[in-house]
Amino acid sequence: MSARIAIPEPTFTDMEYNQRSLPSYLSALRSAGAIPVVIPLHERPERVAKLLSTVQGVLLPGSGFDVDPERYGEERIPECGRADPGRAAVDELLLQDAFNMYKPVLAICHGAQTLNVWRNGTLIQDLDTMMKAPVNHRPGRTVVDAHAVQINKESRLRAIAGEGGTLETVNSSHHQAIKRVGDNLVVSAISPDDGVVEAIELDSPNHFVVGVQWHPERSYTVSPFSRAIFAAFVRAAAAWEPRRIQESIAAI
Repeated sequence: MSARIAIPEPTFTDMEYNQRSLPSYLSALRSAGAIPVVIPLHERPERVAKLLSTVQGVLLPGSGFDVDPERYGEERIPECGRADPGRAAVDELLLQDAFNMYKPVLAICHGAQTLNVWRNGTLIQDLDTMMKAPVNHRPGRTVVDAHAVQINKESRLRAIAGEGGTLETVNSSHHQAIKRVGDNLVVSAISPDDGVVEAIELDSPNHFVVGVQWHPERSYTVSPFSRAIFAAFVRAAAAWEPRRIQESIAAI
C-alpha cells in the first residue's frame, strides 16, 4: 500500500508561485512511490484535520514568503520578506498532527525554517545583512550544484546519504537560515565555508523528522542524494502505524 503524504499549497495568495513550484514536489513524491495529498490553504481546520487522518506523513515545502519574526520574538528588519499567515496556520495543524501521531516529516527550505521556529528556534532574517555569508545561498533555481554541505557523521541524514560520504553538493535558494536550533532538534548538515545550518533533524531514532535548507525536489532526477532523501522519507511513512497507547488500570 502506497504511503499518502500531506503537502500544503506553498502559498496562500501567490498562485503563480504555486503553479511553478508545487509540481516538482508532487513528481518527486510520486516517483518515490507515494501518493501526494495536497492541502488547500483555504480549507476550514476541521476539513484539514479530516484530510490529515488519511495520511501517513507530512511534507512542508518551500515558499516565496518568510516566517514572521514575531513568531520567534524578533522585530522585522527591512530585508525580511512578508509573511504568509494562511500557510503558517496550515503548517501549524500539520506539524501538530505529525508530532502528536509520530508521523514522518520532511521539511524543505521555508518548511525547515517553519519546523525550527515551531520548535522554539530562531532564524537569521537575512544572510547578507546579518552574517555577510561568503557563500551565495541563492544563485538561482537553475543552478543545480550551488555549494557543498558537510553532513554530521552521526546523523540520520548521513545514513540516508549512504556511501556518498559526509560531503554533498546541493542547490540553494534562500536568503534566511536557522540561527538558534529548536527544542530537541539537532544540526545534521552545515555549509562548510560559512557555517550556515543546512539541515536539521529531530533527536529521536524512532521519529523521522528531517529538514533541509536546499530543494531536493528540484534535483530529484539528477541527484542520487535527492532521490535517497525522498526514498527514506516515503519508506518511513509507509512503515508508520498509529501509536499504541498502553493503558494501565490502577487498583482502587
